[in-house]
Amino acid sequence: MQDRTLGRAAFLGLLGAGVAGLFLGRDALSALGRIVPDSVESIVPTSGWRIYTIGSSVPRLDPAAYRLTVGGAVERPVTYTLDDLRALPRAEQVSDFHCVTGWVVENVRWGGVRLHDVLAEAGLRPDAKALRFVSAEVPYDDTLTLPQALLPNVMLALDMDGEPLSHGHGFPARIVMPRMYGYKSVKWVTRIEAQTTYTDLGFWEQRGYDKDAWIGASNGY
Repeated sequence: MQDRTLGRAAFLGLLGAGVAGLFLGRDALSALGRIVPDSVESIVPTSGWRIYTIGSSVPRLDPAAYRLTVGGAVERPVTYTLDDLRALPRAEQVSDFHCVTGWVVENVRWGGVRLHDVLAEAGLRPDAKALRFVSAEVPYDDTLTLPQALLPNVMLALDMDGEPLSHGHGFPARIVMPRMYGYKSVKWVTRIEAQTTYTDLGFWEQRGYDKDAWIGASNGY
């Protein structure tokens, strides 16, 4: 599949239209997905995935130096290397990816690990209610309730379509939450923080998007 990349200027330049689309519904959001400045349109593909960045460039993490920490409301904080994550029980699935701006990529083959296996060594405290996912793309983060995060098709993905994630798709590790719009599927995850409340607003929720981003039942749809 081909990718479309929008840098910080282009992406944030669309923000006002994107938030307006939340209240205008599917037609406005679908139109937003097709709005790209000429300077961007001319140098990137126009089909398949769109890769949006809020920073000046896509994060590029060294796989040998990568660490994923699990902390917060846990019995014992844990740090994983990429090899550690690949040693956990493997999970695979095929699911569609829905962007809140209206475009969809169908039948994406994901491989990785389930979040309950990532959390097992740390041990959630009884008062844990939510998981916050922190990206290397500062200041991107987002949160799922514990029941949402432990749905059977939610995973920490390491592979896509039979290959390790590309840098643009979140290498080395990203969240995949197929029942919610893509902004909940945090890329370049470096920290999972168990929380005792579900009050923190993620990057896009702070800018008007819905906290519970159910496909077809949120964000003006």
